[in-house]
Amino acid sequence: MYQAQRTFNSEFVPIRHLQYHVCRWGAPASELPPLVLMHGWMDVGASYQFMVDAFSDAFMQGRTIIAPDWRGFGLTETPGHDNYWFPDYLADLDFLLDHYAPGQAVDLVGHSMGGNVVMLYAGSRPERIRRLVNLEGFGMPATQPSQAPGRYAKWLDELKSLHRGEMALKTYDDATGVARRLMKTNPRLSEDKAQWLAQHWARPNAQGQWEILGDAAHKIINAQLYRVDEVLAIYQRISAPVLAVEASDNQMDQWWQGKYTLAEYHERLKHVPQLTQALIGDAGHMLHHDQPEQLAALIENFVA
Repeated sequence: MYQAQRTFNSEFVPIRHLQYHVCRWGAPASELPPLVLMHGWMDVGASYQFMVDAFSDAFMQGRTIIAPDWRGFGLTETPGHDNYWFPDYLADLDFLLDHYAPGQAVDLVGHSMGGNVVMLYAGSRPERIRRLVNLEGFGMPATQPSQAPGRYAKWLDELKSLHRGEMALKTYDDATGVARRLMKTNPRLSEDKAQWLAQHWARPNAQGQWEILGDAAHKIINAQLYRVDEVLAIYQRISAPVLAVEASDNQMDQWWQGKYTLAEYHERLKHVPQLTQALIGDAGHMLHHDQPEQLAALIENFVA
């Protein structure tokens, strides 16, 4: 199994009536801006371990790094409702920064879903961000008002499916089964890293079956349409320098089947005032697993 070079401390913070789990590496307090790492959909904060291990000792000197588990993921509490709303992620992040960096601008990193959240947050609270890194947070396909009736109907249908137990996440006999699942999803993931991640991505239940630490309600479609004009207005208000990082293996075509392309994403990025783009070679969407050394060096140079 992978041996972590820098062990994180687990902390639980009361955030909006939930106990939020936060992985913290480095100094407990620092004059340097904290580096805040926000994970993607069906992932956990501990997923950044390989990247944190790849940071140089000089970069880590006197620095605090935190990686929370979003609500309903990892060891953070599930809010007790049957669907999730994107504005809640922004509010949770706002409260977390008030706790860890009151009155201080932070260096903020987000991957995938987390990348979408940090971009929206940075345009809504520009004064809270010193540097922003978006790791494959592409956003969603553009929508039209005519899609609203069908979207609401699908949301209602999926809610009923959830309550019938039809959207439950698969369980596994042991941690090795979880590791195999991770490696199937990401063929670049080595077995030692997959075994390590499995211990943080899942837990055994009372019956001894390993359950993914993610609420099945996250699978339900958002009832609200994705409004690109609103997103672009938010992007224009981002005042911090932004580093947008992509993997060399573009998986957008596979995901969206032509409904949304990398070229469209690049057009949206033109609305970000201070933008730098970078490409990580020999990596897929989980680039912090595939090439943690390359990614750590990029972030280190950009932040420092």
